[in-house]
Amino acid sequence: MKVRVLAAAVLAFAVASAAARAADPRYPDWPCTQAKVPEISLAAVWAGPPLGDAETKWKDDAKISALVAKLSARKTPLEAAEKSVKEFLAASGSDKATNAKLLFAGLFDTLNAQRSQVMSGLERVSRKQRDAADKIREETLELQALQGATPRDDAKVEALSNELIWKTRIFEDRHKVVRFVCEVPTAIDQRLFALGRVIQQEME
Repeated sequence: MKVRVLAAAVLAFAVASAAARAADPRYPDWPCTQAKVPEISLAAVWAGPPLGDAETKWKDDAKISALVAKLSARKTPLEAAEKSVKEFLAASGSDKATNAKLLFAGLFDTLNAQRSQVMSGLERVSRKQRDAADKIREETLELQALQGATPRDDAKVEALSNELIWKTRIFEDRHKVVRFVCEVPTAIDQRLFALGRVIQQEME
């Protein structure tokens, strides 16, 4: 009974994965219900002046680079990040416009890279989950055959049952993690948009 109940999670994953592939065949490994957007568009998050050479030069400024790392970290609360942006630009004096563009360019690069890393990880786990689902289904059929065999080998039945329960629980745990991590790209989008808005407001 336990094996049949736990294996339902595997079937649910298989159905969800098939639905995701049907929804957008361009990304067959994408496991999330949220649509996959490979990169954030600059135009979607920045309505300020053209960034120009700031897109490459922000890395050359140690102070900007350090601040970008702090603001990009998910452990930094968004409210604290917005406050840091305001304080930094308020203290920039005549360099305010330049620093604002450098700061946003750094955030745009860094947060886009974070998104790509998270999304690649999600797709790797999705492929592993599909392989695991196939294996569990195979072993479930094998278990059913063992249970119906005459004479029945109870030791083999128990061993395979325990193995299936263990594998399916690992599968379920991974599935829960995937659902949680699927929210991360959206959170990164929101952080970049919010910080970009603060930077633009401070430039005005």
